[in-house]
Amino acid sequence: MRTILIVDDSATARRIIQQCLEMIGCAGYDFIQAADGLEALSKLREQEISLLITDMNMPNLDGVGLLKAVKSSPKLHHIPVFVISSLANPALENELRLIGVNKIIYKPASPQKLLDGIEQTLGKDFFE
Repeated sequence: MRTILIVDDSATARRIIQQCLEMIGCAGYDFIQAADGLEALSKLREQEISLLITDMNMPNLDGVGLLKAVKSSPKLHHIPVFVISSLANPALENELRLIGVNKIIYKPASPQKLLDGIEQTLGKDFFE
């Protein structure tokens, strides 16, 4: 069973991302949600995560801080990470890629953007 962690300080945004994922073939997956990076780190340490999808602007621990923590951890660095952001910033994109982000998707999230991102970076096997 695959588990997807969705991190965003907006409950509405988390719900939309989950609905998009369910529409493209992830309906049987487990979904976990977190409102910020600190909550996400706690959940990442509690169970095996197949995909981490995070926003950038969040209280307590922002997306960059979360990503640095995940990618520097021997136990977590293997987790594929998608960033969903409203910020179109080439310098930030470069920083995210250097940290190890697999895909950057710009808001608004859509089923097609998520499907394309998963197929391009994780392959169609992710849906099996």
